[in-house]
Amino acid sequence: MTSADPATPSAVKPANQRGAARLAAVQALYQMDVGRQSLEDTLAQFNTFHLGREFEGEQYLPADADFFRQIVAGVIKAQLDIDPAVDAALTDEWPVARIDATLRAILRAGAFELVRRPDIPPRVVITEYVDVAKAFFTDDTPGMVNAVLETLARTAGRDLAAVAKS
Repeated sequence: MTSADPATPSAVKPANQRGAARLAAVQALYQMDVGRQSLEDTLAQFNTFHLGREFEGEQYLPADADFFRQIVAGVIKAQLDIDPAVDAALTDEWPVARIDATLRAILRAGAFELVRRPDIPPRVVITEYVDVAKAFFTDDTPGMVNAVLETLARTAGRDLAAVAKS
């Protein structure tokens, strides 16, 4: 039996592929929000250029393309429900429309998974999106992401003590 080269996509664990899909989904949601691109154009661009490839000098990890599409399309489809839920978890001075576009994308994606994906333990969702926030922010924003997503999980009736089964 030979060991797989960790640099090859076949050696990437499914959990890592989901984490990469979450990061790509946040980037796609940001791009759609700021660039006003359509869902179809954004999905096509990410499938062609970003998922598991090098683009503009950045190496993108192999991502679960189906999971990526589920998150992005799910956020867009459920946005009229997601944004008010995120607003309710934020302070009155900082509604979802006023926060940074990257932070908005992170919270929308996390909210989608917490509300619409009961098969994924909430602690996994929260941890993953806090990690995504750490990739973009060096201040206390990841802590705020944690607090907002925990509030959303509780509001959705999710058990925060649930952990992933390996």
